[in-house]
Formats: sequence, structure tokens, C-alpha cells
Amino acid sequence: MLQLEGIISDRGSKYAVSGGAVQSRADVDAFLKQLKRKKKYAKATHNTWAALLPEGPLKADDGEAGAGMVIVRMLEREALVGHIIVVTRWYGGTKLGGDRFRHVQDAVRAYLNAL
Repeated sequence: MLQLEGIISDRGSKYAVSGGAVQSRADVDAFLKQLKRKKKYAKATHNTWAALLPEGPLKADDGEAGAGMVIVRMLEREALVGHIIVVTRWYGGTKLGGDRFRHVQDAVRAYLNAL
């Protein structure tokens, strides 16, 4: 599991990104369970994720409507099959509007660059 913490901070919200290899829905569930063993990730406001599996994409917005699809599109663009990326946000008290999608993209881009 590759984790990049403290990569984005905006109006009190903080972002991290994590990812790793997965081949099935069971692998996705195990990855998310391992990530949330860290208390700070379990208590995060949003753990938005997407995975490209051989049978197709899976995603979950976790309350950050539309963010999972942003991750799916970026995974598809990179043809990164068999991989999950989770963008974690700790809400800082100020709504970010459309900027939140830019932050999800920036977080995924940081992860892809670190591979």
C-alpha cells in the first residue's frame, strides 16, 4: 500500500491518497479494511475510492458526490487495471464547492506520479 499524506490543504480540509493492487471485490474490501485500521482514516469525513478490475470499474463516493467517477476516469486514462486509489478528505469546516473535484484530481495525479 502506497500512502501519501498531507498532500493538499485548502480552507481547513486536508487530503491524503492511498492505493495498491487489487484483483477482486474481496481485495478491494480487504484494502479498505486495512486502510481504516488506522484510526485517522476510519474517522475521515470521506474515503472516496475507485478500482479498475478486469470485469470493470468499481467506485464509491462516500458522501463526496461524483468524486468516485473522477478517480475511475483517471484510472481508465492510465489503463491502470487491477488497482485501487482512495482519496481521503478530512473536512475543515468550509465547503469547497467545485474545488473539491480539482483536489481529488490533484491527489490522484500525485499518487500516479509516485508509482
